[in-house]
This record gives sequence, C-alpha cells and structure tokens, in this order.
Amino acid sequence: MSIFQIVMFAIIAAILVITIKSERPEIAMLISLAAGVSILIFVISKISTVISVFNQLTSRTNIDMIYLNNILKIIGIAYITEFGTQICKDVGEGNLASKVELAGKIFILIEAIPIILALLNVVVSIMP
Repeated sequence: MSIFQIVMFAIIAAILVITIKSERPEIAMLISLAAGVSILIFVISKISTVISVFNQLTSRTNIDMIYLNNILKIIGIAYITEFGTQICKDVGEGNLASKVELAGKIFILIEAIPIILALLNVVVSIMP
C-alpha cells in the first residue's frame, strides 16, 4: 500500500463517517477509529526499513545500541502520542488531548535522559 492508497482509504473513511455521523455518531466514531488504527498498523509494518538503516548507521559509527533504542522509543512515543491526541480531538475532548500531549512529552524526556547525560559527558571531557 502506497501513500496514495492510504490517503484514498482515509478519504473514503472520512466520507463514510460524515455520511453516518448525523444518524449514528457512535458508529461513525468507531469507523474513524478503525480506519486510523488500520493506517497505523500498516505504517508500523513499514518501520522495519527504518530500523535496519539505524542499525547500519550505528554499526558504522560505533554508537552504542542503547542510544538507538532510546531514539526509536522517543520516535514511537511521539507518534503514539500524536495518534492519541488526534483521537481525543476528534471526539471533542481537547482538554484530554492536552493531557495526552503532556504525558508524551514527559515520557520523551525520560527516554532522552541517557542521551542528554552522554552529551554532557562529552562536553565535560572536552573542557579543560
């Protein structure tokens, strides 16, 4: 499935949701959620290519795998947070969406601590 097919799938799902929303809003929300999850599952299946590129990069540059794992976790947290935030906004829960964004930012900060510490160690070792 290409990006064109994903966009067409999303447009068809959106038209279906708009058509059904006035009569059965709960079904429309489920259709929207199912379409979003379907797209997310497809995209996640494509992530193996990105991971293999990162693995090659780390092997060439002798970067510790823990940093790669943390970077991939950070990227995953960001995408999952965005997905959850958009779902909350779609159902009219802007306040809940803000809380999901805050939680995502905190989790990203937690995952970034080892990377920040490594950078600080490099800076300290360079300084006289």
